[in-house]
Amino acid sequence: MKRDKPSALDTVETCLAAIEARDGELHAWKAVDPEFARRQARALDASPVHGPLQGIPVGVKDIFDTADLPTEYGSPIYKGHRPAADAACVALARAAGAVVVGKTVTTEFATMVPGATVHPLDPRRTPGGSSSGSAAAVAAGMVRFAYGTQTVGSTIRPAAYCGVVGYKPSYGMISRSGMKLGAESLDTVGIIARNVADAALLAAASSMRDDMLEIERVEKPRLGVCRSPNWHHMSAEGIESFESALERLAAKGARIVEKEMPLDELDAATAIILVYEVARGLAHEVTHYRSSISPMLLERLDAGEAMQYAQYAKAIAYAASCRWRVRDACADIDAIVTPSATGEAPLGLDSTGNTAMNRLWTLLHGPCVTVPAGVGPAGMPLGIQLVGLPGDDAWTLAVAAWAERALA
Repeated sequence: MKRDKPSALDTVETCLAAIEARDGELHAWKAVDPEFARRQARALDASPVHGPLQGIPVGVKDIFDTADLPTEYGSPIYKGHRPAADAACVALARAAGAVVVGKTVTTEFATMVPGATVHPLDPRRTPGGSSSGSAAAVAAGMVRFAYGTQTVGSTIRPAAYCGVVGYKPSYGMISRSGMKLGAESLDTVGIIARNVADAALLAAASSMRDDMLEIERVEKPRLGVCRSPNWHHMSAEGIESFESALERLAAKGARIVEKEMPLDELDAATAIILVYEVARGLAHEVTHYRSSISPMLLERLDAGEAMQYAQYAKAIAYAASCRWRVRDACADIDAIVTPSATGEAPLGLDSTGNTAMNRLWTLLHGPCVTVPAGVGPAGMPLGIQLVGLPGDDAWTLAVAAWAERALA
């Protein structure tokens, strides 16, 4: 009898073959266990119960705990570490039928020190970070989707650099249980996928949100263009691509309005919150393993430890006030549209790129989705970012799916 679709084992074998073919050059994976993946697939094929992720391989950023695979958080401190349980999102994905293939490379504690991953289209360039391995693995066709995280720009930027979809949900929508936290006011579970529908599918299963299994169809959305206080960071090719994307969206029926936001001090507030909270979040590592932390990260941790609480408290209060002001400013639009990154993935592997077009939106706690929007002069992908208000994830994904179709 003819099967309607491949078995879970067939799908896993295709995934493993893709990893075998390209990961020697890309270094997207920190750990892959083929036999573990095959055991999961065989069990799914034998089960009468089929979940929404039935037999689909998923990559897990090595910042999430996994019971059956090592979890090292991008740090030599945790070499060979084996947690007792899966992170909540991983457990929910497996319960929905997903196959955990392996762990993707993260920067050190999902901060700014690069890992080994290179860009799938040009090994001289960064794939972005900190979800470097997840973005490269999806872009190279190894998996349909993978988990990332975002503290400032760690899901949206690498997805944009690699020419795929990145989705940072509303703060707290997906449980962070079992995720190595750095900055608790910023850290968010993210998803990198080949398209918006796949991102929504994994997000729905990972958050027990059945309302997101089907994306609503949007027609002629109202988009507010925000050239944020960080616009001066934009490259010439980034600006040109963004303006071109706006023209294409308008030609497809979007109603475009300029929508500046009262966010003048938010970038400074983000830096304060990040530095203070990361120092607090990695206190154990600083106390017991100081010599095993990279100098670049250690400098940030020491700065956070020296910071006065009053400075941090002021930044937290300012961020909360900005969320209310942005809510008022967005009353007459469906989503904010802004660049996903300052430009193409830069040459060099010593940095994961500029986070200027991401960090404000992360602190505002709303959903962000990047979709591909063409290529720059070096032939590297560029994206646009759709931003919604906290809690408006299903609608923001629907608007992003419309933009994805319009820019295809």
